[in-house]
Amino acid sequence: MASDPIPVVLAAPVAPSPSPPRKPWALPPAGLAVFYGRPETPRLFHYFLPRLLAEGKQVLCLDGANRFDPLLIARLARQRGIAAAEFNRRIRVARAFTCFQLTELLVRVPRFLEKFAADALIVTALPDLYFDEDVRDRDAAVAFRHALDALRALAPLPLGVAVFSDATSFQGSRRAMFPQLTAQATELWRFALDGENGKLRLIGENNGSQLANAQSRKLQGFRG
Repeated sequence: MASDPIPVVLAAPVAPSPSPPRKPWALPPAGLAVFYGRPETPRLFHYFLPRLLAEGKQVLCLDGANRFDPLLIARLARQRGIAAAEFNRRIRVARAFTCFQLTELLVRVPRFLEKFAADALIVTALPDLYFDEDVRDRDAAVAFRHALDALRALAPLPLGVAVFSDATSFQGSRRAMFPQLTAQATELWRFALDGENGKLRLIGENNGSQLANAQSRKLQGFRG
């Protein structure tokens, strides 16, 4: 079974029309935003956390990619001059290792919110986990459909939902799940590496077209 969200143990100080976030590298306060474009995308959600947590927001993370990094969170907290323990208090993480577990976690989000009033929900490896060849096509499709239904049910809540996916790196018929996800999104963002300056660019898209503004950032200490 998928695990319940647990407090993160940090190391000692060590679709309709997309609306671009008002601040660089910020998650939407409501709606569903999908981020994709690079193999390391499931790990890039870390760089959105400091702003949220520094604003006193609480974050629930369903980590299907198993990429949550407490040491990186502690480093980002130090860079903001905030105690790692304070970040720890405002975030809960539940890991999923199969597509069925991730679907179960998504279905249970309303119950999680009763115990932990999150302002933002981060999901990694959706639909990536559903590409597992050990899972039959029909079973994966049913589980994915339930996952989309669970996301749709969250729409009325005052909750910003962000999915970080590496789905476009995969080949095969199940990759068609990704456009099904983005069709449900209110925002679509693509990570792209600038070959000239090494900065990771965040480009807003609308049905495949770039939005006028692209945000760039050099990620210090990022190793992919």
